[in-house]
Amino acid sequence: MERFDNSPETALKWYRADKGAALATVVETWGSAPRRVGAQLVIAGDGRIEGSVSGGCVEGAVIVEALEAIEEGEARLLEFGVSDEDAFAVGLACGGTIRVLVEPIGSVMPEPMLAELVAARARRDPLAYEVNVETGHRALRRNAYAERLRMDRSGFEEDGQTFVAVHNPPLRLIVVGAVHIAQALVPMARIAGYDPAIVDPREAFASDTRFPGETVLTDWPDEAVSKLGLDARTALVLLTHDPKLDDPALQAALSANVFYIGALGSKRTHSKRIDRMKQAGFTDEQIARIHGPVGLGIGAASPSEIAVAVLAQMTAVLRGKA
Repeated sequence: MERFDNSPETALKWYRADKGAALATVVETWGSAPRRVGAQLVIAGDGRIEGSVSGGCVEGAVIVEALEAIEEGEARLLEFGVSDEDAFAVGLACGGTIRVLVEPIGSVMPEPMLAELVAARARRDPLAYEVNVETGHRALRRNAYAERLRMDRSGFEEDGQTFVAVHNPPLRLIVVGAVHIAQALVPMARIAGYDPAIVDPREAFASDTRFPGETVLTDWPDEAVSKLGLDARTALVLLTHDPKLDDPALQAALSANVFYIGALGSKRTHSKRIDRMKQAGFTDEQIARIHGPVGLGIGAASPSEIAVAVLAQMTAVLRGKA
């Protein structure tokens, strides 16, 4: 999972500062490619850049083309072959080919459309940017391309002309219970591309020394998840064993559209949890969304091994492989 790309926000800022801007997007790859389809580089009219389309292999050529595209006010579809030697220099075993779409802001990609995209991203509203590379038609699509959004997979449709760029909010992990497993799970999840937050009203557990540099909330769990928000890009993991702490957050998640709910505990503990959720009025279908005991069955014993099992199960659910 790549870090959340702020290229659209940067492009809008530079354009509004009267510097001119273009977005360069990887639309297709063959062979070994340094960046995945959908990766972006933003180029300002004064030559500044942010982001990457190739890890350094072809950035120089893309920048030259982008500056010319900004001057001419026209889109460009570029194709580059990356040699084995250049690929090796950026850590790849072999070369490949990439296609890059360069779109000047204003003349090609309308500023109001880019502003709408940026606003949707700020609201954590998933959407898709659609462009026909033959006709130049562009649109933002909500409630479309559900499979692409779920899989985080930008790319061309079957017609070979319609490119769809997926703009999902960053993945987020909310952990209730600042315990040893959380100390292992949080850094693992961050490496995997999640934005984690730890919730525990017990200040002795939820301390900055135990979770340096992380978001730690000492509110009651239902209040904390209300502040953080729950959506389809959020995973919730409950680690306290204490119904007084776990259940308020669990009930909030069962009423929301989070993609993953995991709860620590034995089968006996989980059976009692199910009974409590039924008494709270939740249906069997809602309760079946809870992964308990949490994590894939890999025989995990230590806190770190349990964290591996949890993150693996989160990934499997996210990618539709559970």
